[in-house]
Amino acid sequence: MKWLSPALLALALAAPAAAETVLIRDGRVITNTQAGVIEGGDVLIVDNQVRAVGANIAAPQGARVVDAAGKWVTPGVFAAVSQIGLSEISGSGAPNDASIEGELVSAAADAGAAFDHTVTAIPVTRIEGVTRAAIAPGGPNTMFSGIGALVSMSGQPGSVFRDDAFMVLQMGEAGANRTGGSRAAYWPALEAALRDAREYPGRYRSGQGGAVLNEIDAQAVQPFAQGRGLILVNVESATDIRRLIQFKRRNPQLRFVINGGSEAWEIADEIAASGIPVMIDTTQNLPGNFEQIGSRLDNAAILSRAGVQVIIASAGDAHQPRLVLQQAGNAVANGMDWDDAFASITSVPADVFGATNLGVLRAGATADVVVWDGDPLEVKSAPTAVFIDGREQPLTSRQTLLRDRYHPNRN
Repeated sequence: MKWLSPALLALALAAPAAAETVLIRDGRVITNTQAGVIEGGDVLIVDNQVRAVGANIAAPQGARVVDAAGKWVTPGVFAAVSQIGLSEISGSGAPNDASIEGELVSAAADAGAAFDHTVTAIPVTRIEGVTRAAIAPGGPNTMFSGIGALVSMSGQPGSVFRDDAFMVLQMGEAGANRTGGSRAAYWPALEAALRDAREYPGRYRSGQGGAVLNEIDAQAVQPFAQGRGLILVNVESATDIRRLIQFKRRNPQLRFVINGGSEAWEIADEIAASGIPVMIDTTQNLPGNFEQIGSRLDNAAILSRAGVQVIIASAGDAHQPRLVLQQAGNAVANGMDWDDAFASITSVPADVFGATNLGVLRAGATADVVVWDGDPLEVKSAPTAVFIDGREQPLTSRQTLLRDRYHPNRN
């Protein structure tokens, strides 16, 4: 392969085919719906939607047929929660839009406004079958860390398809450290912050100001404080989770999802009764601090069996959301049902984040479809075709181009 200029490299990495009519034929179709698994099934894509899913679908005139015999056909993977697209190189002193410094803006920090669709980790992620992600910034100083967004891995302008998707809230040790170093101070501070947000703009326009939030952050928190948005709570210990459940009972209009939940398994039935979903790192089995002492590898399996909505999420860095597939495989190895594990990286995060046309294969769903050469939760399996919004994506990344350029047997 000849040397590529930066412009040609960008084109090679992010030039999907136009939307078309495609029939994916005779695969093992994982629908994530009541239809279950369809052996020898077909998926018909027309423009940006799934038109039909079933067996023996006739190919419309002019349709391109993709032979999926012996392969798996699934919805695209939804990685939650990540910082992909917010940093090119996170640890070198280069600009990192995921990291918020100072206290002028914290809750109002908007990940969607900083997302860069040209970051090279995006095609790396896409060719592993991840088609969507939830992204969030990380502010180190206040209890609210910023606003998350939902993004496509298409590598195209306009990849942010939902701004203001969720608000990040720190609880537990991290939250306590940001509100005087004690949980005793945290809860009244949280109550006051939510009151500031609900009373925006009146108290600010009158000159009274907020007890906890400045005017910029109060405006950002307001819809979430009023129950018009999802609050992602970083919390680990069973004790803190139980307090969150009690807080939810007193504030039923608030919508929470737990992120972390190292000890969630200890109170799985209580969490299931509360209706709060839990986002799990399935490799977390050793305590990094005192609130993770109860960590165990079958956390996701226990929660799933109890009826909790489980989302499996890789560590929220800017470069490896694709590892969520391995995390789901680890969950299966530790007792989680395969169907539940796969749903936890596709349909469940899509549902929790309000993108219900994603993560499923049914008529009318968004045509994010992946064809795999084997079980997608096995590390040796890989996509042979990836469609986002009905457009087939190039299976190339900077790494594959470099591999091909320097391979000793290259032409």
